[in-house]
Amino acid sequence: VQLQASGGGLVQAGGSLRLSCAASGGPFSWGGMGWFRQAPGKEREFVGCMSRTSSATTYANYADSVKGRFTISVDNVNNIMYLEMNILKPEETALYYCAATFGYNSRCAGVSGAYDHWGQGTLVTVSS
Repeated sequence: VQLQASGGGLVQAGGSLRLSCAASGGPFSWGGMGWFRQAPGKEREFVGCMSRTSSATTYANYADSVKGRFTISVDNVNNIMYLEMNILKPEETALYYCAATFGYNSRCAGVSGAYDHWGQGTLVTVSS
């Protein structure tokens, strides 16, 4: 399975952007999907994730810094995960990565090591 992140770009502070992460290359029975970001000179950090149980119930979890502003959704028909970002801040300028792991779960992980499939990253630049 390959993940392709897209949708990054330049946006003014306070603006919005929607990132996409498309999965391809085979059956995609994901159990957890996540977004991480890495700013220049900083470590990769957790943004948010979504888990899925065997009954197809989903749960979302977000970093405190983005709660109430960012929303993750998944289109299981087209195998695309979205990250809707609102009220963006200049300090959120970063490369945004999507990630996925298989195996149904009621909780998704906020650590990068829990994911075994990664997209290439899409650059989000927030100007002040």
